[in-house]
Amino acid sequence: MAAVIHFRGPVLTAPDQVRQGLWSVDGRLTFSKPPAPPDRVLYGWVLPGFADAHCHIGLGPDGPVGAGGARDQALADLNAGTLLVRDAGSPADTRWMQGGRDFPLLIRAGRHIARTRRYLRGFAEEVEPEGLVEAVRKQARDGDGWVKLVGDWIDRGIGDLAPSFPTGFVRDAVQAAHDEGARVTAHCFAEETMDQMLDAGIDCVEDATGLLPRHLPRFAEQGVPIVPTLINIATFPDIAAQADPKFPRYAAHMRALWERRLERVAEAHAAGVRIFAGTDAGSVIGHDRIADEILALYSAGLPMDAALDSACWAARAWLGVDGLAEGARADVVVCREDPRAVPQTITALEHVVLGGRIIR
Repeated sequence: MAAVIHFRGPVLTAPDQVRQGLWSVDGRLTFSKPPAPPDRVLYGWVLPGFADAHCHIGLGPDGPVGAGGARDQALADLNAGTLLVRDAGSPADTRWMQGGRDFPLLIRAGRHIARTRRYLRGFAEEVEPEGLVEAVRKQARDGDGWVKLVGDWIDRGIGDLAPSFPTGFVRDAVQAAHDEGARVTAHCFAEETMDQMLDAGIDCVEDATGLLPRHLPRFAEQGVPIVPTLINIATFPDIAAQADPKFPRYAAHMRALWERRLERVAEAHAAGVRIFAGTDAGSVIGHDRIADEILALYSAGLPMDAALDSACWAARAWLGVDGLAEGARADVVVCREDPRAVPQTITALEHVVLGGRIIR
């Protein structure tokens, strides 16, 4: 680790705030010039390290991966500039990766909680409604302040998406998590699941493809953010094509949700709903794609400063981790050009610094 790094270039301390003069001294940021000369000088536009608010380190297409696979996933994220990860459910125990020394800072949610035989095999702790509260308490105690529910999935009996659990059980489960000091987020595709989660007092909604204009005032008033996972939602047409022969109603529903994906994100932003960037990396999505997700939000209609905010300053504040502040960990990405004006610059970062250690 370089003892002193001078970041020589514009420093974006907020989407609309630019400063000059930032240093890392023994892995901590300071805006005061240190007496010692720098060991390294890094040039470019300086931002806080990206936060991926929906990522699955330790999860592969068939369930948990071994330590080597989890390590490769985390390093791929790190090299892409993801320096903070909110795990959104993993069947692997990744606590050994925590601390932010060799890997991104990791906030774990424990294991997904799903309805029995209503999710991908090997991914989740599967329970019936009567066991939901206890499962939530267990995962709340095992994680780092978050619990992940699978709010809906295909119900093969009706041939379409349906909520995983009755609303009363979800409400009790959310309250149980809050009693344990944890927040709850939920995978939600369908329209009716939005209503259920809002009624239950959920803290965040993942995917949110069923978001309708009538939901927006409640999301804004209740302060419930969404993590749209747009690069994962891009797989919906393929899912629909595979489902068509047996479940045509479900396939049509998934296509309709995909067709509105950009419109709903733009509507949510216009309504003041908080939006955070999440890749859903870990099963079919690669672990180096945070820039793709930020750019997908931009393509959906968010101004580029807002799309950056979804993975930088606002995302870090929401997760309780400092950005570019005096005394904060030196978790920094450096771009060649101003990313607000040249969005593509985030796909080819000049430098990535983790805790004062220059990764690239």
